[in-house]
Amino acid sequence: MSVVALGILVVGCNQPNPEAARVQAKYDEKTGKLSQLTVDAKKDGKPDIYSYMDGTKFIRIEIDKDEDGKIDRWEYYTPAQKLEKVGVSRSNDGKPDAWAYSTAEGVLSRIEVATHHDGKVNRFEYYEKGSLARVEEDTDDDGKIDKWETWENNAIASVSFDLKHTGKPDTTIDYRKK
Repeated sequence: MSVVALGILVVGCNQPNPEAARVQAKYDEKTGKLSQLTVDAKKDGKPDIYSYMDGTKFIRIEIDKDEDGKIDRWEYYTPAQKLEKVGVSRSNDGKPDAWAYSTAEGVLSRIEVATHHDGKVNRFEYYEKGSLARVEEDTDDDGKIDKWETWENNAIASVSFDLKHTGKPDTTIDYRKK
């Protein structure tokens, strides 16, 4: 939902309009600034969008896309109101375990994944022109990258491993035709 659409809904909160009940606003008691908007976008009586605000600026938006009572998507905004990253719950447990980052032009540039669903990122996927280009992963959870994948034309080209724990690849499997 856009800032304009939310703004229109908030203005409607003070009007005798049945649609207005779909939006609830909370204000900071000390500053009087808008601090949260909850929206029932699906009109089923349950909020499914929670916008955390600093006055008119978004800080974070949380969305329950499938109406199961658990947040599925987190959108984080910079102070300049640019979308910084999007978190998702791959395991549908209401906790983010993957975060997507885009370029200033809105093209996917990186995805970070907590493969064990513990909030600790151990897989980094890098994209070029919207396609997966390379992956770095800590497969043994020691905090150090030990697996590197190279991708070409949407297919895995090679995988390298650090089997000796030196911080550098020592074994490579090349999948490209030679």
